Amino acid sequence: MNKFDKKKIRIGSFAAATAVAVGLLAGSVAPFAAEKAMTPDAEMAVELMAAEKAMAPENVEAAGTVATVAYDAMPSLVTISTMSVQEMISFFGTQTYEAEGAGTGVIIGENDTELLIATNNHVIDNAEEVSVGFIDEEVVEAQIKGTDRQNDLAVIAVNLEDIPEKTKDEIKVATIGDSDALVLGEQVVAIGNALGVGQSVTSGYVSAFNRELDLSDGRHEFVSSGLIQTDAAINSGNSGGALLNMKGELIGINEAKAAFTSSGVTVDNVGYAIPMSKAKPILDKLMDRATREKLSEEEQGYLGVSLVNISSEFADLYGTPQGVGFAEVAEDGPAAEAGAMKGDILIEFDGLTVTTVEDVMDEIRYYESGEEVELTVLRADNGEYKEKKLTVTLGTQDALDSLQSKIQ
Repeated sequence: MNKFDKKKIRIGSFAAATAVAVGLLAGSVAPFAAEKAMTPDAEMAVELMAAEKAMAPENVEAAGTVATVAYDAMPSLVTISTMSVQEMISFFGTQTYEAEGAGTGVIIGENDTELLIATNNHVIDNAEEVSVGFIDEEVVEAQIKGTDRQNDLAVIAVNLEDIPEKTKDEIKVATIGDSDALVLGEQVVAIGNALGVGQSVTSGYVSAFNRELDLSDGRHEFVSSGLIQTDAAINSGNSGGALLNMKGELIGINEAKAAFTSSGVTVDNVGYAIPMSKAKPILDKLMDRATREKLSEEEQGYLGVSLVNISSEFADLYGTPQGVGFAEVAEDGPAAEAGAMKGDILIEFDGLTVTTVEDVMDEIRYYESGEEVELTVLRADNGEYKEKKLTVTLGTQDALDSLQSKIQ
């Protein structure tokens, strides 16, 4: 089979379809998961990591190649713990509650002030708090630096000044390998925070290339393509972890597992990873972004538009692109002054892909009033949608109050 032959897996077709569980452990995320696991304990996770690290180097060398790969790679792995606010609709109305989640990250770089860690977007999506656990039991707060929902990738950052010197001596940046050089049947090693209780090691073989999956993280439906398929066990909590070749090089970011077919038949030993040939350019772009902190409502900037989701069903019916539609644009508002028009379809906010209103609301929480933001919209022109860039100076809370009456 040619490595680049595209094999597509769809929910609903028994022959090739699988129900897919993204490898995230959380209160209400991972809708396709066949199993449920206990809420993770961050302290337990890092304690177990420390116990695994304590194996003597001479014993590792004697144990064999997989043990050597795992031992060498473990300083580049972190556990990720998140706290998010979830909504639940019940007989008594909509209620909110806090949910803990767990995943994995790989240290892929640093700049003058930050340590940079790659993970899956679905691991940190909607998180109010993010913390990472290093190999020496140290737990440090992290910030979300950048996300790419369409490709399910994200970069989080830890301030170097927050990391103790003893921890800096223990950790290292992962060595990135050439995922395009993989061959069918090649042995690989997967490391991740399985079940949220610390790093675990599994090994297997590359079983297929260029797989495509329909996935959901609970808030977004998305297609993940070009994936490496492996029989190394990947479970909840493994998301964002490392897929390594036998040289110990990072050749993939673990993303999902197949849990069962559409007919309910259990699937074993089928996991998927985003190849580094695809992930690295995206991660490089995210690492270059400025790290931002979430702002209060009073500090946030505003566009002065009314937004609506353009679903795939609507897009198919009316022949429009998918995205976030401008249902109304307030006259003299920030977006209008930048040239926005009713009917424009927003597809990028400050270089980040947005596909839902929720995406836009999530991003704008990091941008203060008076700040300039570039928007990419699609605008109808004689029956054809053309891309247009708009530079918007975000409005203030006072301006929003006066605009609301104009867009309702």
